[in-house]
Amino acid sequence: MQQLFNNIKGDRLIWAIVALLAILSFLPVYSAASNLAYKGGNGNTFTFFVKHFMHLFLGFAIMYGVHKIPYRYFKGLSLIMIPIVLVLLGITMLQGTVVEGASASRWIQIPIVGMSFQTSTFASVVLMVYVARYMSKIKDREISFKASILPLWVPVFLILALILPSNFSTAAIIFLMVIILVFLGGYPVRYLGIIFGLGVIALVMFVMAAKLTSGPLNVKVTTWENRIKNYSNGEDTEADYQIEKAKIAIASGGIKGVGPGKSIQKNFLPQSSSDFIFAIIIEEYGLIGGFLIMILYMWFLFRIVIVAQKADTVFGKLLVLGVGLPIVFQALINMAVAVELFPVTGQTLPLISSGGTSIWMTCLAIGVILSVSSRREEVKEQESREENPLEILSETI
Repeated sequence: MQQLFNNIKGDRLIWAIVALLAILSFLPVYSAASNLAYKGGNGNTFTFFVKHFMHLFLGFAIMYGVHKIPYRYFKGLSLIMIPIVLVLLGITMLQGTVVEGASASRWIQIPIVGMSFQTSTFASVVLMVYVARYMSKIKDREISFKASILPLWVPVFLILALILPSNFSTAAIIFLMVIILVFLGGYPVRYLGIIFGLGVIALVMFVMAAKLTSGPLNVKVTTWENRIKNYSNGEDTEADYQIEKAKIAIASGGIKGVGPGKSIQKNFLPQSSSDFIFAIIIEEYGLIGGFLIMILYMWFLFRIVIVAQKADTVFGKLLVLGVGLPIVFQALINMAVAVELFPVTGQTLPLISSGGTSIWMTCLAIGVILSVSSRREEVKEQESREENPLEILSETI
């Protein structure tokens, strides 16, 4: 065990924050999973506890393995993975999965292990690495909009086009994160305005085309429209039912909460262990527990900014921000939905909500951040040795 800790590199505070979030997730997930357990028929909530533990264990294994890879290798890997991601997204979309009449092709089955995998979350991480690579590559050149269309924006819009039909919120978040990343990378604002306008036009055209059909896409688009309209007008729908139960849970929690495992609304919230886990946390642990979770995410944001600032290359800086900011942004959206600041989006709370793919891809992204910060540590150690040649001599002897 001691040898394992000695091999852990990178920002120790990020390791601590991630470990704290993972530890704090167990009791809320175990409590909220009772709804799923009794709906499943066996009523065994411990099964969900073990499943969550295994997801986190594998996630930390991914994070540990990725953080040992020198981050410069991610440049080439992103080029290789973009075509693979496009194929996976294409296979996912062609499955034609339909839930309640709406398009829901988000997962692909892995036959060997009998598990499902949400391809859009993996595509998000790969795309952000790819964009960071491209922006670092052109950092010393005069940026031309025409020259950037094929290598930068075509892959972005292809991936978004494959995600959009079944998962609007994820596609919107990825698009916004790409816009922020290229802005931080020095992409001209006037060109970003054009890209943003093209994105809006593409979305409007997709909605209009879907409305002309009578299949799952029409149902999906109608669901989007209804959620936005009902959020604005305050009308009663299934989504509003979830929000109302979430608000009741938050109000019931008060300052200190009702206590671990004593949530009532977990029995009524359909996604109590994933999309609305934050409401259950506040109900059981009060505003104190809710603020603790928020502080940890803000602390994580602070640390990734520090790591980005200290990175030794432009690619390292953009890479950290590209894969780190979406984690915090997703967490804020999840919490905002629970208190009705946003309409229901279906975004999970990173590292806390149940769900394998979300945990694994979050850990993958954090592993990339730790890889960048571990490189900084190596540079500092090398500089220290150069300043103290006696250390090198003693090691040689």
